[in-house]
Amino acid sequence: MTLHLPQPPAGAQHAVLAALVPEGGLPPSAAAVLRLGAGRPRPLLALPVHVLRGGAGARPAGAERTGWRFLLRRDESTSPSVRPAPPAGAPGAVDVVELADGADGFDPAGLDEVVAAAEVVEGPGGPVFSHVTAGPYLDSTVRALRQARQLSHGAAGRFEPRLLSLPEHYASALWLRSALPGEDLMIPLAPAPLGVAGHQVLPAAELLARLERSPAARPTALIG
Repeated sequence: MTLHLPQPPAGAQHAVLAALVPEGGLPPSAAAVLRLGAGRPRPLLALPVHVLRGGAGARPAGAERTGWRFLLRRDESTSPSVRPAPPAGAPGAVDVVELADGADGFDPAGLDEVVAAAEVVEGPGGPVFSHVTAGPYLDSTVRALRQARQLSHGAAGRFEPRLLSLPEHYASALWLRSALPGEDLMIPLAPAPLGVAGHQVLPAAELLARLERSPAARPTALIG
């Protein structure tokens, strides 16, 4: 299959880059997460974030996009994907980063450098930086992207990776949205709720059916 990574709106990337500059004024919790990495992190790729509500009977087509999740990698000053920032005071004086896009557009080796993730949400005036996160869901997202890349070498079809939160089930998944109706795949992120195995690739309908049969799980943080 082919993986197609959509490009986030320019305003979403600008919101993340503006927050990451030294004077961006990140809250202490976000600054503490970023200190885990070396140098100033830069976006590697962005995934649309969707939320599926409604419990039993809900289907992926009804999921609402709530923002974008940017995977941040350690700064590589020699990386050709990063162009220097304009001089201070120039229009758009934050770095411009060319994110992975297109068919199989991301280099899986870059996933080794992921140290955190930054989320942008839709605000009344456009995309707004929300928070920085790390931890089990980030690690699981990276692992799921590797799985998706491996699948792309042995299956037919065109898929768009998305992050999906299922609040009623306290679950999250990497959603591989198919270009063909009814062919969506899901990779549950770990930790997964009872009755679902993390990182088992499933048709979307099967995962939703398992979640509906699963015992209620204790609430946990969703997608980071």
